[in-house]
Amino acid sequence: MGGGFLDKLGKDFALALVFLTRLPLPHLDFSGRSLSSALWAAPLVGVVVALIGGVVFAIAKWLGLAAGPAAALALTATMLVTFCLHEDGLGDTADGFGGGRTRERKLEIMRDSRVGTYGVAALALSILLRWTALSELASVPHVFNALIAAHAASRGLIPGFMHLLPSARAQGLAADAGAPSAEVAVIAAVLGAVALLLLGLPGAIAVAALLALWFLALRWLCLSQIGGHTGDTIGALQQGAEILVLLAASAILI
Repeated sequence: MGGGFLDKLGKDFALALVFLTRLPLPHLDFSGRSLSSALWAAPLVGVVVALIGGVVFAIAKWLGLAAGPAAALALTATMLVTFCLHEDGLGDTADGFGGGRTRERKLEIMRDSRVGTYGVAALALSILLRWTALSELASVPHVFNALIAAHAASRGLIPGFMHLLPSARAQGLAADAGAPSAEVAVIAAVLGAVALLLLGLPGAIAVAALLALWFLALRWLCLSQIGGHTGDTIGALQQGAEILVLLAASAILI
């Protein structure tokens, strides 16, 4: 029984890794597992993404690069690993919420592959804020701590968001994934909160409260704008949370 349980955990982690990153993995049999049930592992995927970014930062610093270029390379690495999955969601959400007047028009804009002014501005600010925060941290241990906390905690919010909001579309990436259970949402949130302890207990408590406010604010905005969530709004949720944690880390760890 223990082996079967561990096999399920391993499949869940691999499934979440396949969905949330573009890391090459051998063909695996995911029969009997669903993405909605596997998303408890989203914070663990965030740790993998963060470690890749941290290693790139450490190598850049070892080669003699200044903190700014090293931070840019680390950020680039995390974006390449995920193929800008969440950045794409942020841009589409900004375009849809900013450019559409009706619910239908907002959803139509969000599905459009073209990027508008709101999306470009949102992406530019996201990259600038994250790069600035990492540049300020400068030291390799602090960057590792900040990246792990940011990537794990931001993804720890995803299952809860999907659980508490209905899907805004009958079809789509988020709708097809299904709604994670309350248990999955709680496990992911707890794993994300544990990662915040890398900022110290007082910092973790403060940042957790900040993330809760972001979660509730975006939940209200999604309900009022489009009546639920989409894959794009989930990307916006992750991006906003990652930015908040990195900014807080730049104030706490230096």
